Amino acid sequence: MTAVPRSEKQAGRFRRMLDRLSSSQEDLESEELREDAETAGCTKIGDCHDRQIVTVTGTLRTVTLRPRAGVPALEAELFDGSAALDVVWLGRRSIVGIEPGRKLIASGRISMSRGRRVLFNPKYELRPLGRE
Repeated sequence: MTAVPRSEKQAGRFRRMLDRLSSSQEDLESEELREDAETAGCTKIGDCHDRQIVTVTGTLRTVTLRPRAGVPALEAELFDGSAALDVVWLGRRSIVGIEPGRKLIASGRISMSRGRRVLFNPKYELRPLGRE
């Protein structure tokens, strides 16, 4: 049995601390969002496949009103740290609480559109603002 010298243990802790301090803000937020999705028991967006029924959670990055075939559609980009997902509510111009920076849990069937994951008219739940 070989013991690890104390200096190697400290170097490992120091390296982890240094890596964390040198990480970009986006990397840190992504890591936090991935952990949040895992603790909520949701599927990671990066693991979603076409026609799969899922429950995902993340933060809304953008919210845009766009016409789709002459019908208004509220589109939002949901990001969970692993990938992004487009969430589309057809026939809606706005929804109270759906705004950039808001956390959301959404459930529905994934569709793939030109390589992007899309969730149409999902069941959703707004998560509380701030830290939980």
